[in-house]
Amino acid sequence: MAILVLGGAGYIGSHTVYALVEAGRDVVVADNLVTGFRAAVHPKARFYRADIRDRAAMDQIFEQEDIEGVIHFAASSQVGESMTDPLKYYDNNLWGTTCLLKAMASHGVDKIVFSSTAATYGEPEKQPIEETDRTEPTNPYGATKLA
Repeated sequence: MAILVLGGAGYIGSHTVYALVEAGRDVVVADNLVTGFRAAVHPKARFYRADIRDRAAMDQIFEQEDIEGVIHFAASSQVGESMTDPLKYYDNNLWGTTCLLKAMASHGVDKIVFSSTAATYGEPEKQPIEETDRTEPTNPYGATKLA
């Protein structure tokens, strides 16, 4: 059974893929390559150029691969850009995750690791930030990750 890494051609995603492959795991990567790079994907990982907002593409991956769990890094993640183009962030980060979750449910996959961000907390009241601290994002990026 394989782990599907969404956003696996990005910086954090590609390093995660390398660690999984080196640990002997079977890895499938899906990335739309908007900010990722195909060359960053481990050669032993199977690659699909796909966008999480494309439900048909997500279904195809789940139908072709024996996926046991998902690691989700496929988010738009630039705080400044989220302020000037918030709809891009709501579309990709919220709608994309909704499409992914629907595809997972349809194919009986119930394990996901979701990459969050400290931006969900806004201006922290104390440091270090703890998961139980108040969440009050100050930008669309943080708001979409919290949602």
